[in-house]
Amino acid sequence: MITHAQRIFVLLFVTALLAIVGLGCNTAHGFGKDMEKAGDKIQEGTK
Repeated sequence: MITHAQRIFVLLFVTALLAIVGLGCNTAHGFGKDMEKAGDKIQEGTK
């Protein structure tokens, strides 16, 4: 049987996991934008 403390622990663990995944997606998205800007600067420099 699951105790009250175990339920809270699982809830906090799942919440933390979702937060990490959400932050990771934002970081990857931001990294993609930075790489795109760098590529644009390289293309401008070759013209």
